[in-house]
Amino acid sequence: MSTTVNPKTGTTRTTGRTGRTQAGRPHAAWALPAVVFFVFFAGVPMVLAFYLSFTSWDGLGDPQPVGFDNWQRLLDDPRLTQSLWLTVLLTATSWLFQTVVALLLGVWAAGPQRNRAILSAIYFVPLLLSSTAIAILFYALLDPNFGIIQEDILGSSNGAFLAIVFVGGWQFMPLHTLIYQGGARQIPAVLYQAAAIDGAGRYRQFFSITLPQLRHTITTSSVMIVVGSLTYFETVLILTKGGPGTDTAILPYLMYEAGFKNYDFGYASAIASFLVLVATGLSLLLVRLTGFGTMRSTREGM
Repeated sequence: MSTTVNPKTGTTRTTGRTGRTQAGRPHAAWALPAVVFFVFFAGVPMVLAFYLSFTSWDGLGDPQPVGFDNWQRLLDDPRLTQSLWLTVLLTATSWLFQTVVALLLGVWAAGPQRNRAILSAIYFVPLLLSSTAIAILFYALLDPNFGIIQEDILGSSNGAFLAIVFVGGWQFMPLHTLIYQGGARQIPAVLYQAAAIDGAGRYRQFFSITLPQLRHTITTSSVMIVVGSLTYFETVLILTKGGPGTDTAILPYLMYEAGFKNYDFGYASAIASFLVLVATGLSLLLVRLTGFGTMRSTREGM
């Protein structure tokens, strides 16, 4: 058995005893730029935030070690329970809203309909805009005096919460639509042809073929929605500022208040570190429950 490396693509090819050549994985060096980018722009900031969570720092001078005082304060903070519940509720509602709509749009966009490409491009436009610009736009549209709806939606607890869910979903749903569109295009047409011969209608094919074939795609999209929903900030800051009262004060907003209103960066870092732990735990739990880590191709045998 011999292994050769293609100098142009970095991929390896293994030749077995039978003389057959099998394509291997790309060389690990191809992942180096992404690894370096992640370390400097994600890994290092997380480590620094975790370090600051054990200090007292107002942004000036040197951080002073305080041990676990910030963490104890976080656990004793009566706002933590409400903010954690709001964050989980926002995550679950956003997942349900974005998954259902994006799945249906993605499966539709994968079909042979007329003007499908043009409509798909239009659907993708919101993702190209910044979260700040979108939040300002909807803040103006929802203004009870000058907006399109003559009601104070952002002044009510339920209205403010649903507005955050809708605005976030409107922006990020195109990405998940594109993911489902790509997944739906990979489903072998022979499965639908066989189902049609057996008399299965469109809805039966969707629930018996499309959804099972997209189970790994749903998991991938769900992890992205969960992590993204846990880090909502600009939308909440601009639309509701955590209000009315504290009814939309999710964890990232508490972190903003502690750091940039009270200049207590040690406590803000403790909230940030806690949020990272929650997001990581939920993501690992989701991957574990769905079997995503040990998934196999749904096209195997085709």
